[in-house]
Amino acid sequence: MRPRVLSGMRPTGALHLGHFHGALKNWVRLQHDYDCFYFVADWHALTTHYEDREVIEKTVYDMVIDWLAAGLDPEKSTIFIQSRLPEHAELFTLLAMGTPLAWLERMPTYKDQIEKLKDKDLATYGFLGYPLLQAADILIYKASYVPVGEDQAPHVEITREVARRFNHLYGRAANHADQVAAALAAMGKDDARYIEKQRKAYGQDGSTEALAKGEALVRKVLAAEALTADQAELLLGHLKGSGKTILTEPGVLLTETSKLPGLDGDKMSKSRGNMIAMRDEPAVVTQKVRGMKTDPARARRTDPGNPEKCPVWEFHKVYTDADTRDWVVKGCTTAGIGCLECKQPVIDAILREQQPWRERAEAFLSNPKQVHWIVEMGTERARTVARQTMKDVREAMGLNY
Repeated sequence: MRPRVLSGMRPTGALHLGHFHGALKNWVRLQHDYDCFYFVADWHALTTHYEDREVIEKTVYDMVIDWLAAGLDPEKSTIFIQSRLPEHAELFTLLAMGTPLAWLERMPTYKDQIEKLKDKDLATYGFLGYPLLQAADILIYKASYVPVGEDQAPHVEITREVARRFNHLYGRAANHADQVAAALAAMGKDDARYIEKQRKAYGQDGSTEALAKGEALVRKVLAAEALTADQAELLLGHLKGSGKTILTEPGVLLTETSKLPGLDGDKMSKSRGNMIAMRDEPAVVTQKVRGMKTDPARARRTDPGNPEKCPVWEFHKVYTDADTRDWVVKGCTTAGIGCLECKQPVIDAILREQQPWRERAEAFLSNPKQVHWIVEMGTERARTVARQTMKDVREAMGLNY
């Protein structure tokens, strides 16, 4: 099986170019090499916008249409809605029982968001606990990787800590030592000694090479059918000094992201009114880009400028080739070209990129039931995985009576 990747987006309606180049482009690429699960994080939207209930339903499907228009293939990616799976809420609740409060309070985005969203009352348990809900979203699918930029890596790290703590608390049965001894005996004396040697090297020196060697041997013996799957799982945990792995610690899949500024040079955002939507009409795109702010030093056509101080330059970095960028630098710094001339290659490139999006989106807009069906099928596929994980979790916590 291919490694599983999981990611989600809050439903904000139709997406803009910042969404595409910041995340969605990577999603489309990853679906060819990984088992990808992508979800609409509508519960997460409520952690900060719990009073805006009337807009959520429409924004959910508008966003999914943009996902499909950008190239997500429902045959290759599982597309689903978070709130349709109560298993997420159950795992969130069970993880909350053993997660230290300080872990949530120390999140770098917690105080930052409170500061940025001063107009909203965020003194709620939901807002404080959203990193744990995010952890539940990831852990319930036993994802191997979460694609993020560097600024989002702390959210994956707390997920790893939560999984590690859960496995430590609930991965050991009352007769854990006896079970480990039986599994080692099943491997034979030589292999058992080798496992203990690698375990010691990992535990004392933190040698990842020793851990990898031990894990490789366990999987080799499992393949030879000398171990049961449960015994192999037990020994993999034993190598790390923990119990049986119930919840998988996800890895960070650092992805290159292109951060496009908004039309005014600030972060592109619907609330700021400075965005170019993925499906804006050509005339609208042309008008918006032509009206973009440029280097303040170029008050007149004859004034030289500096591309690094111009928001349009960030678009050139994403949309134009090296020769065009050289032309821009030379023309701007010498006042050889005007700002409208500089913007035209960007306009042309955006329109080329958008054309297939609009064509694919039109098919879904004219048949909304197809979109609903895609989401329904993805939700059911996700439910199958989520239910199995919750079965394992309930059993580990003694809730399978």
